[in-house]
Amino acid sequence: MLIKKPSDIKPSEITDETLYYSRRQFLARAGLLGAGLGAGALLPGLLSPEVAAATTRLGNIRKSAYSTTEKLTPFKDVTTYNNFYEFGSSKEGPSKLAPRYLKPRPWTVSVEGEVRRPRVYDIDQIMKLAPLEERIYRMRCVEGWSMVIPWAGLPLNALIRQAEPLGSARYVAFITLQDPAQMPGQQRELLPWPYFEALRLDEAMHPLTLLAVGLYGQILPNQNGAPLRLVVPWKYGFKGAKSIVRIRFLSRQPATTWMRAAPEEYGFYANVNPEVSHKRWSQKRERRIGEFRKRPTLMYNGYGEQVAHLYRGMDLNKYF
Repeated sequence: MLIKKPSDIKPSEITDETLYYSRRQFLARAGLLGAGLGAGALLPGLLSPEVAAATTRLGNIRKSAYSTTEKLTPFKDVTTYNNFYEFGSSKEGPSKLAPRYLKPRPWTVSVEGEVRRPRVYDIDQIMKLAPLEERIYRMRCVEGWSMVIPWAGLPLNALIRQAEPLGSARYVAFITLQDPAQMPGQQRELLPWPYFEALRLDEAMHPLTLLAVGLYGQILPNQNGAPLRLVVPWKYGFKGAKSIVRIRFLSRQPATTWMRAAPEEYGFYANVNPEVSHKRWSQKRERRIGEFRKRPTLMYNGYGEQVAHLYRGMDLNKYF
């Protein structure tokens, strides 16, 4: 079984907090952009990764049946090996810069567009829309590496039901904060800003789709997309918009950030699919962070039983 009920998860399958801090830095660093803004160019040596990690515990998180029993990626790796181009193109940049610059409180999220009940939410109001759950999900990056992360959050469908989408709503867009003072990577044109992602409405309503506010039982660290990020476990990681300030319901499929940046390489759907290669590399195998040998990549990242019906009859080579 790839997903088990909380009662089936053994304590031995969870990484002890005393262990993940002692894990060494992994040897290989995968980069998506050959040139761009490195963290050192902005603020060299400002904060160590250990100082940058969040330490505020979340309370009243219930275990979720939507969890894998695979070994967790250590907290230190999850919080120091990140793609967050608003803080530069290096993997280490976000953990050095985001704790210094990003201010996740106070924070509001505008829900707008094709809905009956548009509203501006405070982040704490969003956290009360549904009980917080721990979801242990696999995360597969389009670059060919992967992690297993214990997110804390609420199903996105709880917010969607509050918004009451109109019959014209077909897509849901997620827009990241645009503020170069808080996100110094936006001072250079690494990507079209602000970061913009979207899902079909039925994908957004799926019970696996999560609005994450924490990980490892703690408030979401800045470098991981504080205070609110999207997690869609059957899609490549770049679909998970971070530091969300707007959620917009649309009638037509929009062009997302990576579609605009490289339309031949990044499609709208971004479903994990080992049979469809990236234009520059195969997607058949992945490197799980903390492991030396690559492993086969699973269709829909192993969530096919739950989500394959969403794409029945579609040409997955065309709709990649």
